[in-house]
Amino acid sequence: MKPAFVPGDRTRPRPPRRLPVSVAAVIALLAGLFVALAPSSGAATCGTANAAQGRPATASSTENAGTPASSAVDGDAGTRWSSAFSDPQWLQVDLGSSQSICQVVLQWEAAAGKAYQLQTSSDGSTWTTVYSTTTGQGGTETLNVSGTGRYVRMYGTARTTGYGYSLWEFAVHTTSGGGGTLPGGGDLGPNVYVFDPSMSSATIQSRLDSVFGQQESNQFGGQRYALLFKPGSYNVNADIGFYTSIAGLGANPDDVTINGAVNVDAGWFNGNATQNFWRSAENLAVQPSGGSDRWAVAQAAPFRRMHIKGDLNLAPSGYGWASGGYIADSKVDGQVQPYSQQQWFTRNSQIGGWLNGVWNMVFTGVAGAPAQSFANPPYTTVANAPLTREKPFLYVDSAGAYRVFVPSLRQNTQGTTWSGGNTPGSSIPLSQFYVAKPSDSAATLNQALAQGLNLLFTPGVYRIDQTLNVTRADTVVLGLGYATLVPLNGVTPMSVADVNGVKIAGLLFDAGATNSPNLLQVGPSGSTADHSADPTSIQDVFFRIGGAGVGKATNSLVVNSNNAIIDHIWAWRADHGTGVGWTSNTADTGLIVNGNDVTAYGLFVEHYQKYEVVWNGERGRTYFFQNEMPYDPPNQAAWMNGSTNGYASYKVGANVTTHEGWGLGSYCYFNVDPSIHAAHAFEVPNASGVKFHDLLTVSLGGNGTIDHVINNTGGAAQGTETTPVNVVSYP
Repeated sequence: MKPAFVPGDRTRPRPPRRLPVSVAAVIALLAGLFVALAPSSGAATCGTANAAQGRPATASSTENAGTPASSAVDGDAGTRWSSAFSDPQWLQVDLGSSQSICQVVLQWEAAAGKAYQLQTSSDGSTWTTVYSTTTGQGGTETLNVSGTGRYVRMYGTARTTGYGYSLWEFAVHTTSGGGGTLPGGGDLGPNVYVFDPSMSSATIQSRLDSVFGQQESNQFGGQRYALLFKPGSYNVNADIGFYTSIAGLGANPDDVTINGAVNVDAGWFNGNATQNFWRSAENLAVQPSGGSDRWAVAQAAPFRRMHIKGDLNLAPSGYGWASGGYIADSKVDGQVQPYSQQQWFTRNSQIGGWLNGVWNMVFTGVAGAPAQSFANPPYTTVANAPLTREKPFLYVDSAGAYRVFVPSLRQNTQGTTWSGGNTPGSSIPLSQFYVAKPSDSAATLNQALAQGLNLLFTPGVYRIDQTLNVTRADTVVLGLGYATLVPLNGVTPMSVADVNGVKIAGLLFDAGATNSPNLLQVGPSGSTADHSADPTSIQDVFFRIGGAGVGKATNSLVVNSNNAIIDHIWAWRADHGTGVGWTSNTADTGLIVNGNDVTAYGLFVEHYQKYEVVWNGERGRTYFFQNEMPYDPPNQAAWMNGSTNGYASYKVGANVTTHEGWGLGSYCYFNVDPSIHAAHAFEVPNASGVKFHDLLTVSLGGNGTIDHVINNTGGAAQGTETTPVNVVSYP
């Protein structure tokens, strides 16, 4: 490449004398040389992202259980791998795909390698040496190399001490033509509004009102927003509409206080809250003006890590119809007041009291919950939640940098994670996330995942034309402001490998016009690995078939991995909106669980055309289930399961020997043909280990009949009085 400035024509001799040179000329000379020597825009450059971080790592040995191979690739400079006290020893990392490797950084503990090689391999068996030394100095060694491989290994043959080899971190950097690897971090995009206490209340209120004005009745629009508050105190009233998330950016809920309200009402729908979907509140304290805050929502409207310093009203003004909802890891100092709410699920929270119940109120791990009393009043109370991990969340650290906090796994717990201090868990800097924008292609998102980055989806609608493959253990995939993934050409938009600890949270999967086999698959078919120590979790993940347009998907969520935690999903085949009809928005099943030891909290699954839930794995547990059968079968003949009238809403596989459920309800509203019958809502094998507690069925206004509650037990749900039929225990 020709330099931009040539400091002399070497084809002719110059007089042998010193020329006066100005400062400006020197600057110009240096600038010219810099341009001349700089790589072209199309050249391969060494990326800054650590391709090894979070990838599977193995070693020839470990000194003890506290120094595993994984500690050298976890991004934590306070954890390390150490080997046995002998030679040779090695540590290797699987990058997930073949990559061009340009640099390796070794951060040694005092027990360093004196003689070692850096090696690459395509298969983890045959190795090529790309660097070798017999004079390693320890400390941090930044080594520029050139090689290609999926696996990278440090192979040590001599130590600097009598101890083993010990690495705090083993970092690998890779190249990519035209700019290197994708960067982590970045801005949160135009649909995230961040407020801080230095801003005037009037400015903040104006922005909140503007977003609500757009989103109050925008049920099927494409706009998405996140309203984020930095630590401090604010005097505002936040009305929350569709596809809007409000959240605090503190480490704990009390770091951000809203003096006023975080409010959801139903004025846009004449006081009916049954369609107040797709909105959320998280990680805030609210000091409600008037003593009571209002959160009158329906499905897909989580209320997490909230502290209400007063009462919490779950009904709309005028106490109109309401059919929600979900609370977790929250504290309500006063009384929770459901009023007209037909059902509700509360998990791992603390409440000052609970006013009433309509059909189905379920409490798991809730301090202050009412006593077990189903069906009168309809309270199902389980003292402790057996296995939980709270949802990851975005926050700012003491230096003002964005990070994502991942709460720890907990067992047999009651109450919030934060009432006694900080929530236990780990913190990930934003630099370890690819901050996705709706303009990003699926190929770019897959590249980020292959590099070892986590994904943070900023608010918007993403068109996905190839499956997003989450293959790295402990990957975090987090959406802000109801980030929405729409598959194109019938692809499955996201698939998770059978690996430990993946966290999928805060996403809406919206089926495309061409049928997808699944919208989210966790683990391939036949998954067998044990993930009990670090399960995958699916939290505040929602699925929609139709409504915003024609959508088709055979299944919404398929869980093949063992030990997974499902914590609040709404899988909805739309009963209203655009593209809705028995042959238009087609969908068989909302949830299929094939993995063993899967636990579900807060299942909302509605209107699918066959079984709503199919559970084939052993030792499954469900805490709260809310379901409506499909509204729109044109006649009984169109909705038959062989010779059986209709499909059960919740089916446990015939070969399952152990399964348990608490607080499950199913309703029918066959408004196209009210003469339709469903044989039963729950279909389970008769085995001593299959147990159900507190079941109910309802015929809404007498539009159709559910003949039995579970198998052939329980009377018929029918008649215009909309009276539940209850079964307290089965068998």
